[in-house]
Amino acid sequence: MLTAAFTILAGLLAVLAYQKVFNPFLWVDLRYYLKLRMYRKSLQARAQQGIITFLDGFLLQVRRNPNKAFIIYEDQRLTYQDVDRRSNQFANLFREMSLKQGDIVALLMCNEPDFMSVWLGLCKLGCQVAFLNTNNKSKSVLHCIQTCGAKALVVGTGLVHLAEDLLPALKKDNMTVFVVHHTAPSEDFVSLLDKMENSSTERQSGLPKVDIMSNFLFIFTSGTTGLPKAACVSHLKAIMSMAFFQMCGATSDDVIYITLPLYHMSASLLGIGGAIQLGATCVLKKKFSAGQFWKDCVKYNVTVVQYIGELCRYLVTHPRLLTPFELLRYDTQTYEPLRTASGRCVRAQKGEAGILVAPLTPMNQFLGYAGNKVQSEKKLVKDVFRMGDVYFNTGDLLLQDQRDFLYFCDRVGDTFRWKGENVSTMEVSDVLCLLDFIQEASVYGVTIPGHEGRAGMAAIVLKPDHRLNGPELYRHLVEALPPYAWPWFLRIRPSLDVTETFKQQKGKLVQEGFNPDITLDPLFFLDITQKDYILINGSLYENIVLGKIKL
Repeated sequence: MLTAAFTILAGLLAVLAYQKVFNPFLWVDLRYYLKLRMYRKSLQARAQQGIITFLDGFLLQVRRNPNKAFIIYEDQRLTYQDVDRRSNQFANLFREMSLKQGDIVALLMCNEPDFMSVWLGLCKLGCQVAFLNTNNKSKSVLHCIQTCGAKALVVGTGLVHLAEDLLPALKKDNMTVFVVHHTAPSEDFVSLLDKMENSSTERQSGLPKVDIMSNFLFIFTSGTTGLPKAACVSHLKAIMSMAFFQMCGATSDDVIYITLPLYHMSASLLGIGGAIQLGATCVLKKKFSAGQFWKDCVKYNVTVVQYIGELCRYLVTHPRLLTPFELLRYDTQTYEPLRTASGRCVRAQKGEAGILVAPLTPMNQFLGYAGNKVQSEKKLVKDVFRMGDVYFNTGDLLLQDQRDFLYFCDRVGDTFRWKGENVSTMEVSDVLCLLDFIQEASVYGVTIPGHEGRAGMAAIVLKPDHRLNGPELYRHLVEALPPYAWPWFLRIRPSLDVTETFKQQKGKLVQEGFNPDITLDPLFFLDITQKDYILINGSLYENIVLGKIKL
């Protein structure tokens, strides 16, 4: 019995070994096949609920996640509901202009949020949309328009010049040319955005009934073997394409970065459609930029990137254009670089804040401060890693993480950074002491959760028989300092602590911050709306820390 069991086990191991060598992707393929089966079942279940088209899938997410970000484009952030309402406005406008179900409308637009709004608006009328390649020349564009039998053309603002070249031919075909702008460049165009103000954001009629096997849109080939050819995409093909990201393992929590042109099926159906299927967020780029790619990924917390063709090669071959730098360990009291027994500086480890220094070279020189040789010398760090090398001390503390991303931490010495600007504590202190009710002032920066850098705070000693005059202090700051240098917090002290060399001791003040539970000193916050400093209590402190009050 035992021998038989060992024989069976050996046979199974042999089969697994054979499979691993001659069919290594068997289990991967099997899992993918099961995913396809599951998606087919989910499609059938959705069809029973009446969700059978691309538009149905979008409207489902509008109902489920109306306030979730759908498209992020530069500084615009549009929710699923925002795009739905704007597409309703376009649909209502197009209906008033005699477009109806079955009409074919050509779309000549670059990547922008209104590409989606116009497209979905036309879908709500039952129109078939033809995506035109924005890189094609006039002859190819005209061929595409005429091949698909378009009744109208919608043009984005930046492509009006291309449409103007086509006007003589378009007039012969009695074609209406819409421009997505507030004004029309000539009487041959019909502007849309100026009419949007009077167009309802609600859908004025029911959705058209469509045959799932009927044509949904036209996507044109690149024309490598002649003029572009119109590929017909059915409603079934479109809704099947929406499974792309789901099959790749993406979820509704992902942020998807789309740099490909929306006239391309990969971006419109697989990209935007795939995001709609998940209820995910799309970061839409006007066009691909190797230099901006990773910056955008960090800025928007991108988790999924859609790849096609040479995109990855462009990223890999893109030059760094990066200035050499080092992060040095430093003394937390003096902010001077730490040195070894041999007199050399020590590099900060990853995950550890260090002073940012840059080597001086013939191409990267420091000419010093005019008329101030002493301060010029203070900015130089010599004999850093070997005898004779010279580095420029930026005065910034940065941290480099395990992925080599750099993060700003703080400014050293008598400066701090707020709102991307360096603030001189001495300058702010001098300005405060010009007021007749302030005897001394010690200015420093304090950290606030959710904010980079440090916000200004001042510990002040009032003159005898004087009280804090918040409104006067506010007026004085407006006249004397830029907003980023204003002290947002005040701490009233009976006296200021100093060292044996009469330098102000700020370490404890910085550590205690503006928390009323830590100190009995009166604490005040600059309320811009009241143009006054108001007393900080527990609830106000909590609102500031939680980000409920904007600084």
